[in-house]
Amino acid sequence: MSPGQGLSSDRYQGRSGRRQVTLIQAEHLSAIGSWVGRNSVSPELLRRNLVIRGINLLALKDKVIAVGGVELEITGLCHPCSRMEEVLGPGGYNAMRGHGGLTAHILTAGRIVVGDPVRYPQTTHSKE
Repeated sequence: MSPGQGLSSDRYQGRSGRRQVTLIQAEHLSAIGSWVGRNSVSPELLRRNLVIRGINLLALKDKVIAVGGVELEITGLCHPCSRMEEVLGPGGYNAMRGHGGLTAHILTAGRIVVGDPVRYPQTTHSKE
């Protein structure tokens, strides 16, 4: 991950903006699945980059967090798109409402490894 470049091999790579990374709460995957008749859904199917467990993601909106060696500025809600009807079936869009996760902008380059904790860094960054 790097500022201005996003995630390597991601569809948003190379775009500088507020949606360089998407995060979803792990606990919401089974809730979404139950609305569309599945046990759970995979974050890849939903086009989310990071799955976070045990934290209320909505509480992180407009905050700076660190995951692994990367600092992220949480920039907003990740609303569902009409594609959810295609990948989840009828009702997919409504199943995602309120469960789509968050978007983030990369502030510092680094690596994230599965299992890295989410932390609040000691430094603060001003919005530009």
